[in-house]
This record gives sequence, C-alpha cells and structure tokens, in this order.
Amino acid sequence: MTGFGSILRCGVHVPRLRLSRACIAEAMGWTAAPARSAPRGARAVCNWDEDTLTLAVEAARTCVAPLAHDAVIDSIMFCSTTAPFADRDDAAVIAAALDFPETLETSNLGASLRAGTGGLVNACRRRGHTLLVAGDARLTRPGSPQELTYGDAAVALLIGPSSPDALATVLGVHSLTSDFVDHYRMAGADFDYALEERWVRDESLMQLIPKAVGALLSAAGLDAGAVKRFLIPTSAGNAKRIAQSCGLAAAAGDSAVLTECGDAGAATALLMLASVFDSAEPGDLTVLVGIGQGVDAVLLRIESAARSGQAMARALSRKRDEPSYLRYLSHRGLIDVDFGMRAERDQRTAHTVAYRKRRAITGFVGGRCGRCAAVQFPLSRVCVNPECRATDTQVAHRLADSLGRVKTFTEDWQAFAPRPPYSYGNVEFAEGGNLLMEFTDVEPGDLAVNDEVRFVFRIKDEDRARGFRRYFWKATKV
Repeated sequence: MTGFGSILRCGVHVPRLRLSRACIAEAMGWTAAPARSAPRGARAVCNWDEDTLTLAVEAARTCVAPLAHDAVIDSIMFCSTTAPFADRDDAAVIAAALDFPETLETSNLGASLRAGTGGLVNACRRRGHTLLVAGDARLTRPGSPQELTYGDAAVALLIGPSSPDALATVLGVHSLTSDFVDHYRMAGADFDYALEERWVRDESLMQLIPKAVGALLSAAGLDAGAVKRFLIPTSAGNAKRIAQSCGLAAAAGDSAVLTECGDAGAATALLMLASVFDSAEPGDLTVLVGIGQGVDAVLLRIESAARSGQAMARALSRKRDEPSYLRYLSHRGLIDVDFGMRAERDQRTAHTVAYRKRRAITGFVGGRCGRCAAVQFPLSRVCVNPECRATDTQVAHRLADSLGRVKTFTEDWQAFAPRPPYSYGNVEFAEGGNLLMEFTDVEPGDLAVNDEVRFVFRIKDEDRARGFRRYFWKATKV
C-alpha cells in the first residue's frame, strides 16, 4: 500500500516545570467533594516567559536539528487554539526564530482542537516539505476540572514526499465535520466552557469516531484486526470503549502524555503519535484520531521509529517540580501580584528598530570576522578583536544553536522579575564572543561559573499599555 506523504522528523518540547495534581488538589480541594484517591501525575506548565509560541519554536528546533540548516523546507504551518497574536503571523515568528529564509510560505490553523490533525492532513496534500508545528498552553479557571487535566506542550513534524528514511507513511485520511459542541471558548474569553462528559462521550465520540474510522479502513481495504495502535486524545477508559466500538483490538491511547504532561489541546493527538515513535515496531499500522467539531482519522504505517530519537521520552524526562500553586497562578496571570514600583516600567517597543534588527533579535544571528574568525554579537562593520579591527569583513553567524559557558552571574533580588531573583550574567559562546544575557529555568543557587549553557527563545517582556509581547533569547543550563 503506497502513501501520499511521509513524516520524516519529529520534535517535542514540554515545559520543564511540572505542577503535580496532588498540589492542585491540596490548594483547591476544599471546593469539591473529597476524592477517593489523590490525583496521579503532573501537568506541564509554562514558566512566566513561556507561551505557545516559545514552545513551538523549541519543538521546531528539536525537529530540524538533525538536518543541515540550509535544508529545503518550503513552508511552516502553525496549529494552535492559543496562539499569542490574533492579528500577526505567528508562523512567521517561528520562521524568523529558526532563521529560515523569508521566501518561506507560512500559514496558521486554529479555532478547533482538530487543528493539529487537520494540519497533518493538509501538509500531506502539499508539495515539497512542510514543517508542521502544533502547540497549546490553555488557561484554566482555578478549581475547574480542566485545571487538573490540561497541560502545555508543542510538537513539530517534518512532512514530505515518501522516503525510505521516514518515521511513518500516511496511507489514508478520512474527515467528518459536525458542529457538535463539547466545549467552547468565545473570542476574548480566557477559559473553556465544557459540557457534561458522558453526553459528549455517548453522543459524539461513540457515534462520530466509529463512522470515520470505518470509512478510513474501508477505503484502505483493511480489516480492523490489522491495526496495531489506536491513538485518540481522550482518557484511557474512553479510548478503550471507542476502540471496541470501532471493532479494534489495538492498544488504545497513550497514558504517558495525559498523566505526565496533560491534554495539550491541538497538539495532544500528535504528541501521542510522537510517543508511539518511541516504542513502535516497523510495519505497525496505526490509526490516529483528532477530535473537534468533527473527526480526522489518519492511517499510518510506522517505518523506522528508531529515528525519532526518543523525542517524547526525552521531553518528558526534562522536568522540575513547581511546588508553589500561587506562583503558578502568578505566571499565568491568574492573580495580580504587587511586585512594587520596580515593576512599573514602560516596555514600549521600538518597532522600527525591531524590524531592522530582526535577524539579530529574533534569529539570534551575530557576526564572524572573515579575517580573524572572531565571533561577536551583534554583527557590526568593525571587528571587535583589538588585534584585527578589520572593516566590513563579517559574515552572519547564528548563535542560537551554539553552546556557551557562564563567565559571571548575578542573582538580583532588588530588580523586578516575575520569578525572583532576576538572574543575568556574562555568557561566553563556545566559538568565542561574549554577551550579557538573562538566565531562565534556574532557581537560586543553581548557577556556577563555567556552567555549560544553551540558548532558548523566550518572552523578553510585555508592553501592557499597548498590548504587545516581545521575544528574545536567554541562556539556560544544559
């Protein structure tokens, strides 16, 4: 059976911070009847300087890292229900952060949790190579059921023509559209409103999904018994019932994604697929289902899952407990903390300068002298090497993918930081050159001189007066 597209590479990013469900229950359990047992696992939560866009950039970097930087990628498609900008091309920001050429085609899908699987279907029908990135970081009302089940994460897939080096081949797709409202969020609202779970399961999931899966397998000429894995973004109990209703004896769902990360919205189905890449055998036929005002059913054949590099397992393993429920609420803007007068800064963005310096700011591109090879940031006409000082000899040199080491650092408890202390210092790049940078994902006492660091794309600050968010690169411990 031939396919009409292949998944060539996979990258996953899950925020490092994990808020245990037991911690949430301890803080908000007084609002509900006592639970029979403590909630298991943890949900991945964004640090104050992370959002859906920064998660997407990190997932995309992980996906394309094995490729040469000049590899041909024709388009980027970003799928999310929580993209930070309602009127700005979020996919273009991802392309700029990756320092991809401006000739690249960009597109954005949203407004439904089916955006991720819909993007996969769309990408498979395109010519050339598409970098598909799906991510969500949904706000949850304190004390709501969603607070226990949602999580933040992003996944990136490189989709292209059939290849012997593919992770998986897409063999068929079948989609149904149905304006069934299981949950919704009005434009401008912060939180989802969810309907009763049993109604959703019995009237939508148990009705629509068997129709879509049956049509998919019929078109492919396959018996349900040939399917080895069934991936659907719902609880393990629901997944088992739905699989039985579809006539599938396949292993249903993937509990690790939901228990160790949480429901990441438009990314969840693709995260489950990434998790399958960690353990599947070549030839395994897999049915992937996306849900949201209809159903996307995708039939895949696993080709060489070993090439995934255990992307999901590695992303889940990089974690640190967030012990403070109140600090989590502050990071997500769910409580208004008084940080004092030092926080009263006007963060107005000079958009003219930001545009002219966009490759340095968003792409983290500096310069390397063509005469002495000295590296510096930002790129300038004159080499900073005092023994060189050559003029107009520098070429662009991307620093985002470099490593560095801590030369000096400060933990500043007087300056404003949403997660005190404000940590910054002098970082020396592996190939030479220095830059004063902020550190992120570090706690007091974490840093030491000569620590190895890498660089991550994060929120720099917010202009609350004008409603704009700025991004730049920060250093974090390897």
